[in-house]
Amino acid sequence: MSSEPAPVAERLGKVIAGYQASVDDFDRETARLMGVNETDLRCLEILMEEVPEAAPSLLAARLGLTTGSVTAMLDRLEKLGYLTRSPHPSDRRKTIVRATEAATRRGYELIGPLLDEGRRELLTRYSVEQIELITEFLERTTNIQKRHVARLRALPTPARNRADSRRTRVSDQPDDLAG
Repeated sequence: MSSEPAPVAERLGKVIAGYQASVDDFDRETARLMGVNETDLRCLEILMEEVPEAAPSLLAARLGLTTGSVTAMLDRLEKLGYLTRSPHPSDRRKTIVRATEAATRRGYELIGPLLDEGRRELLTRYSVEQIELITEFLERTTNIQKRHVARLRALPTPARNRADSRRTRVSDQPDDLAG
């Protein structure tokens, strides 16, 4: 640990903020090129990278959306050919959502060059031990971020920002299908 943590911590904070802003910018441009909004893109990312199939309630919880908002989002993505919905194999009341091959192919066409450059420029620059340390740092940072997303989602929306105060969020409901 550094004997002067304040300057290092300040620089780290600025670098993390800059990194987060550049990720937001990249996501916004990716969404634009896929013809979706950023929430729709995040839904596709969840289906392509985290859980290959999910119930709409899981997506609602992960995205902090109402069930009605998720239904509208899934309708948009299905119309674009980016996802499919099918009946749950053992519970006819439930639906399973999956990203399509077309969505996956288009997504990787757009992010592939970034991933390739990252592998070339970053993985060759650092030792395995350094990459493990960076990975641990990012995992811990991600967990802190997720805790604070949950904290913010638990706060009430100011009345002036609420389109319909009767809507309910499903983010506290259990996931009924995670893959």
